[in-house]
Amino acid sequence: MSEQNWAGNYTYRAADWRRPTSVDELQAAVGAADRIGVIGSRHSFNGLGDADTVIDLTALPTWMHHVEGSDEVAVAAHMTYAEVAAALAPHGLALANLASLPHISVAGAVATGTHGSGSRNGNLSTAVRGLRVVRADGALVGVAADDLAGSVVAMGLLGVVESVTLAVEPAYEVAQVVYDDLTWDTVTTSFETLFDSAYSVSVFSRYGERPEQVWLKFRADDARLHDHRSGTALAGAARATVELHPIRSMSAEATTAQLGQPGRWDERLPHFRAAFQPSAGEEIQTEFFVDLRDGAAALEALRGIAPALDDVLLVSEIRTVAADALWMSPTYGRHSAAFHFTWRRDPPPSIGQSASSRMRLAPLRLGLTGERSSIHRRSMWRRPMSEPATSVAGGRRSIRKVASPMRGRRPRWAGDPRRSVVNRVAERRRRRPSARRW
Repeated sequence: MSEQNWAGNYTYRAADWRRPTSVDELQAAVGAADRIGVIGSRHSFNGLGDADTVIDLTALPTWMHHVEGSDEVAVAAHMTYAEVAAALAPHGLALANLASLPHISVAGAVATGTHGSGSRNGNLSTAVRGLRVVRADGALVGVAADDLAGSVVAMGLLGVVESVTLAVEPAYEVAQVVYDDLTWDTVTTSFETLFDSAYSVSVFSRYGERPEQVWLKFRADDARLHDHRSGTALAGAARATVELHPIRSMSAEATTAQLGQPGRWDERLPHFRAAFQPSAGEEIQTEFFVDLRDGAAALEALRGIAPALDDVLLVSEIRTVAADALWMSPTYGRHSAAFHFTWRRDPPPSIGQSASSRMRLAPLRLGLTGERSSIHRRSMWRRPMSEPATSVAGGRRSIRKVASPMRGRRPRWAGDPRRSVVNRVAERRRRRPSARRW
C-alpha cells in the first residue's frame, strides 16, 4: 500500500519504512542508514521528508516531563500540539501561542518556523528552551543553550529531534470574535493597528472586492474584549452572529468556538478543532513573509492579481508575527506580515499564477521602501510546513555539500574556533537565502 502525505498530493517513494517504538530503536535506525527521511504528522506538501529509507516517528511513546514550579516542560518531539495541550491541562499550564492547526507535530513546527498570529507573538520556535537530537551516527545528544539560535529552525540539517523543552505559563482562557463585511480601506490604512488590536488577528480573503472575514482572539482578561462582544469595536464591519469556516462554502463544525465565548486556550487559539479534519484537506499551501511595515503594500499588490487567483485559490490568510533571533527563521530580526495561501489541490496553482504573485511582490523583496524590506517565500512545494527533522545522514560529507555555495569566500566567522560547524552551515544558509528559494 502506498503512503501519502496529509493532503494526498504526494506519494512517498520510500521502499524501506522504519517505525521505531523506542528511542533505542530510533538511534539504531538512524545510525544504520546512509540517508533517511523522517515524517510525523505528514503536514507537508512535498517530498523533502522522503528518501529510500523513511523513519515514521508516530509509533514512539508520547510523554511529558514537568518539574513542579518550573516554567518549562520537556515533551516527546513527535507529539502533536493537541497532545501537548492535553498533557499540560492537569498541571494548569499552557503555551503562549499555537498555530492554526493543533494537528501538527512539535518537532516539525519548530524546525520550520511555523507560526500562529499576533504582532507581539513570536513563532512557535521561540518557545523552545532545549532540544535533544539523534545525530547521523545514531548518538543522542543535547543541544547547548548557546547553540539554540542556530539549531531550532534547522529543517532537519542537524538530526532527528527526539525531545523538545518548551516554555510554559499558567493556563488562561481565550475568546474569539469574528467580523465580516470589512472594507479593504480599513485594512490598508490601518494595517499595523488592526493586527495589533487583539492577542491574535487573522484576515481571511480571496482578494476580491472586500475582505471576507477577520478573526480576533483575546485573552479573557483583555479589557478590549467587552467592546467586541457588543459588535461596535471594528468600524465598517459587522460582527458575525453565526460561526463561520474560513472557506465560506464549508461547514463551521470543524472550527473552534467563536461568538465571544471564553474557553480553554488550546480550544480557541487554533482555528480548527483537533477532532476534525482541518482546513479543506485536499489542498496545497504556500506562504510569503514581508516586513510588517510593508504589509499594506503587499496586500495591494495581491489585490492587483485577484482575477488570476480566482480559480485556484481556496482562501488566503493574512497574519503577523513578532521578530525573533533564530537564524533560519522567516521572521529573523524583523516583525513580519505573513500571507498564507491555501490552493486547490486539483488543479494545483499553475506556474503562471505562482510567477505572477512573485512578480507582484518582487519590488518589496528588492526594497520598495528601503533596505529593510526583504521578502521571504516559504513554499510548501519545496519544504514542509511542519514535518519532523529530515534527511540527516552523511556526516561531514553532507555538511560540505550544503556549504558549497560559499566555497572560496571568507565568511565573517572565519578563524573563530568557538563556532561549531553546524552553526556555521546554518548561518551560511541564513545569510544566503537565495540558495534555498526558488
